[in-house]
Amino acid sequence: MSLQPKGPGRAGFATLSLEYPLSLGVFEKYVDAQKAVDTLSDKEFPVENCLIVGTDLKQMERVTARLTWGRVALGGALSGLWLGLFVGLIFSLFVQTDNALTLLLSTALYGVLFGLVWSLVGYAFTRGARDFSSVSQVVATRYEVFCEHKVAQQGRQILSEAGISGMSTPSWGAQQTGTATSSLTPQAPPPSGPPTDGPGRPPVA
Repeated sequence: MSLQPKGPGRAGFATLSLEYPLSLGVFEKYVDAQKAVDTLSDKEFPVENCLIVGTDLKQMERVTARLTWGRVALGGALSGLWLGLFVGLIFSLFVQTDNALTLLLSTALYGVLFGLVWSLVGYAFTRGARDFSSVSQVVATRYEVFCEHKVAQQGRQILSEAGISGMSTPSWGAQQTGTATSSLTPQAPPPSGPPTDGPGRPPVA
């Protein structure tokens, strides 16, 4: 089995591939997989031959607050304020002026107005379809640590001596290999020919 990416971006992902990977363990949390690799590194194991693969991806969305007109206006005004201050700072560096503070205040004011109007107009177009703010992240259900076959036995021995063991469920690599094997296994053909006499079968006339 090879974990080399396919497609036009294959050359760009050359560092994310292993030639003949073998599994060292499957972990429910990324920190556990990270701890396993860190343990290998402490024992001077060639960790450049390791790969952590997150499987069974799912998207999690955390609702942070309910959106109201006031909250939208405040958020837009603050965003516009920072934008205006940044633009004013850039202008003060390249434009000769006697009063840089006035320039900063004026650009900040324009930024507040722009951010306020922009956020309110954008919220009005949603027509209440999304009255909450949230943050989302794609996470994996489990993480599997792979390494090259030539050092797999050494890695398993180090993890075993350190008392680190993965999950007992089939790994991602085993599932992929098992699926491919089962799909290629020939099936026995059904029996053919006329029925013959035998126990429990009426004789053929």
